[in-house]
Amino acid sequence: MRPILLHCAAALALAVGAPAALAQAYPTKVVRLVVPWAPGGSTDVLARLIAVKMTESWGQPAVVENKPGASGNIGSEQVARAPADGYTILVGSVSTHAMNPFLIPNMPFRGVEDFQTVALAAYVTNVLVAHPSVPVRDVGELVAAARAKPEAIKYASAGNGSTNHLAAELFARTTGAQMLHVPYKGGGPATAAILGGQVDIFFTGLGNVWDHVKSGKLKLLAVTESRRAKLLPDLPTVGETLKGYEMAVWYGVWVPAATPPEIVAKLNAEVNRIMVLPDVQQRLAAMGAEHAALTARAAQQLLQGDAERWGRIIREANIKAD
Repeated sequence: MRPILLHCAAALALAVGAPAALAQAYPTKVVRLVVPWAPGGSTDVLARLIAVKMTESWGQPAVVENKPGASGNIGSEQVARAPADGYTILVGSVSTHAMNPFLIPNMPFRGVEDFQTVALAAYVTNVLVAHPSVPVRDVGELVAAARAKPEAIKYASAGNGSTNHLAAELFARTTGAQMLHVPYKGGGPATAAILGGQVDIFFTGLGNVWDHVKSGKLKLLAVTESRRAKLLPDLPTVGETLKGYEMAVWYGVWVPAATPPEIVAKLNAEVNRIMVLPDVQQRLAAMGAEHAALTARAAQQLLQGDAERWGRIIREANIKAD
């Protein structure tokens, strides 16, 4: 019996040590970072920053592949269906996982269940801006103006179901005010519309409008996250006036749901290490973004919470993507 027991003990030791050995060895070949949008956007910039630093740290190539189309669904589906071995990674946005499943019929994947969130890479500093001709100085005055005359306040968006649209819809629902939605075909035309005074307000990323704010062509009213932004510490949040309001737009890193937890943990540590490097922090600030280090578990819980909240709002408002 003793030889059998020894063999069992040896097998058990190997089984216990296998996960650690797997994570220690990973990666041993090229790692693909899939971006579900075209080159040049904020997500693409983040992915390339991460890829460069991963390559330097691990001694294995990390390459970015852009797979645009279907509001981010094409590239995201490719990752959801990839082998769960840590070699195919998605660098994307919360919108694909927490909003698309409720906006787009016949989704090719489940936004939460088919993925494991590795890390939160960066928050966009999302802001509420107004055209200088609009006679409001803060959120309270905007709420009063919107309530006083229904649909007199016009807001721009990059299209039905966009984060701009959902931020404004949440604002309207929180205040009980009726505003007029003016959708455009993308963020560029929407920004041009508010600069030209065709609309009154716009919820958007700080990086999209910061130069216009500095030149006096737009005025900042608030940030939409639950806490004040490090980049704009003196600017209040919408929630300081409207209790419970929060619109957070964040970039994340995902792998297929069945990826071994040891690899997920190693990727989480690597992404969090990269995002606080001084040169990466400078790039984030230039983009109007900041990093918040979360464990993989906390990041997955954040995604789950966002999916539940935005799913409810999208269903109740009967919002459909363009």
